[in-house]
Amino acid sequence: MGDTEKKLHFVMVHGFGHGAWCWFKIRSLLEASDYKVTCLDLKASGIDPSDPNTIFTFQEYNEPLIDLLSNLPENENVILVGHSAGGLSLTYAIHRFANKIHMAIYVAANMLRRGFVSDQDYKDADPDLSKYGDINKTVYGLGADQPPTSTVIKAQFQRKILYHLSSKEDSTLAAMLLRPGPLRPFRGVHFTEGPESGADSVPRVFIKTMHDRVIMQHQQDAMIRRWPPAQVFVVESDHSPFFSTPSHLFAYLLEAVTSINCAT
Repeated sequence: MGDTEKKLHFVMVHGFGHGAWCWFKIRSLLEASDYKVTCLDLKASGIDPSDPNTIFTFQEYNEPLIDLLSNLPENENVILVGHSAGGLSLTYAIHRFANKIHMAIYVAANMLRRGFVSDQDYKDADPDLSKYGDINKTVYGLGADQPPTSTVIKAQFQRKILYHLSSKEDSTLAAMLLRPGPLRPFRGVHFTEGPESGADSVPRVFIKTMHDRVIMQHQQDAMIRRWPPAQVFVVESDHSPFFSTPSHLFAYLLEAVTSINCAT
């Protein structure tokens, strides 16, 4: 690996209810290959002490990511990797910090240029888990007459929906660490493109998960079709390839970096 590649900095952004912990296998593989890796806990996630029922805006939820990008050295760019709802955080960052992002990699993630603006956006990117029944444990932190403030998939459904191809050990670990995620930041989250927006200046890669029970195949294909990335990779995984197929995910992360570097 050359000196330029050694300086690449991966920033891993988790999905709803997860935390930095979900990337532990990928982080180990990347660091063993001499990459710099930062795994973030967004607000009220992982070991962040915030109460999810008190996080009301998408900006507040993403403060750890925004702080990191705001304080990057002038000569350092990052490779953002986002899983599931973490894709919204990637797009938010792209609109604000395009000049600090070398590449954005969406892993079974929401990839909507402007967020949830139209009915089609919800159809293409919002998970519909209704067929599994009453799966969520939801909190109404502002009162029963107000919209809910946080939710988590009930323990008995987590493996079936999120980790069905992952090892029992990994899904057990996840069950011990999964937290209710804040709902209010995601209500109608959308991104305004100003004249300085670099939405198309950051190369994007999408990694499809072929056995996903959260973001379905037709949804992933629709997002790819509507906002085409530079490259698409496919993994035979459940919704959580960092657990079920970590070596393949790792290989595609490196291949994405190499292919974009060659193209530029």
